Amino acid sequence: MADLALILPEGLSALAFWGLMASSFIASLITAALGIGGGALLLAVMASLVPAAALIPVHGAVQLASNAGRMGLLLKHVHWPALKGFTLGSLIGAVLGGLVAVELPPWIIQLAVGLFVIWSVLSKPPAWLSRFPILTGGISSFLTMFFGATGLFIAGYTKSQNLPRHGHVATHAALMTVQHCLKVVVFGILGFAFGAWLWVVVALSAAGLAGTMLGRLVLGRMSEGGFRRALDILLVLIALRLIWSALTGS
Repeated sequence: MADLALILPEGLSALAFWGLMASSFIASLITAALGIGGGALLLAVMASLVPAAALIPVHGAVQLASNAGRMGLLLKHVHWPALKGFTLGSLIGAVLGGLVAVELPPWIIQLAVGLFVIWSVLSKPPAWLSRFPILTGGISSFLTMFFGATGLFIAGYTKSQNLPRHGHVATHAALMTVQHCLKVVVFGILGFAFGAWLWVVVALSAAGLAGTMLGRLVLGRMSEGGFRRALDILLVLIALRLIWSALTGS
């Protein structure tokens, strides 16, 4: 544990690191098996363990690796035409969001993430978003600079492509890879020190890849109803804890 502490960034304990490793594995397994949900779960856990200033950039870097790995494993199923307009909109949204996100105090980020996670469980994005890929990319990328996990928005757009299950998961992973890549680049340009978190990102990405590979094996072989309800309950409980922390400073 002492040796591990030497490579961990300030503000992250060894116990928190192992908790993040387990969460990254489970989150990637969930997303690979169900197509959505893991990113929000990982974000909610990270918001409780990672310093607020590093939360969104580090989550973005880990999610970039996780989604890129999932896209690579299912590459032949990606529906490439879905990426054209979405990528342009994502570039615009990430730049605009990045200019604002760096000014937010930590408690606002915690509160916003908690509320966003609850909304993602209880509500659905507007149906018209799925018909306009540039707008979907722009809005979701703008929001991801604050909230981190906007897979719900993108899932609606992916669903509108009427793809088979493997195609849906692969294309959703490709869209998220584009978005998280742009987010990491923008945060890097704005001055976030990714170097201090490099080994953490690498370790969490490796755990995520392992979860993705296992999730790929169970894709299409499981009943989703009960699992999704359990995931929703877990997300709401973690989100409520974040909101409480933001409001009380505890």
